[in-house]
Amino acid sequence: MTERFLPDATSAEALLSQAEDQFAQVALELGEAARRAVEGEPGAAKLAAQAARELRDAFRILMSERERVDKLRTQIAGIAGTHDLDFDAARDEIGRRLARLRDAGRGG
Repeated sequence: MTERFLPDATSAEALLSQAEDQFAQVALELGEAARRAVEGEPGAAKLAAQAARELRDAFRILMSERERVDKLRTQIAGIAGTHDLDFDAARDEIGRRLARLRDAGRGG
């Protein structure tokens, strides 16, 4: 009997959630740095530029993880969707195996 293991979509979704959290945090930092730059705080423009770079990087990570999760979902749906269940064939196979067990138990 061949066993198939489905990809771990749960861990991919957890990574996606972390990427979304990171993106939101960096976006807040960018907003704060921009506010401080507008108010003329020394060094705030440099902080805003750094936050903008971090936001761009966080966005790339977020999109990469979203793509990964989508691929896993598609793969899981494909694996689950490609096998039609044939209950009649399964019932027949179970019957054959039970008959062999009965025959083996009787010694013949």
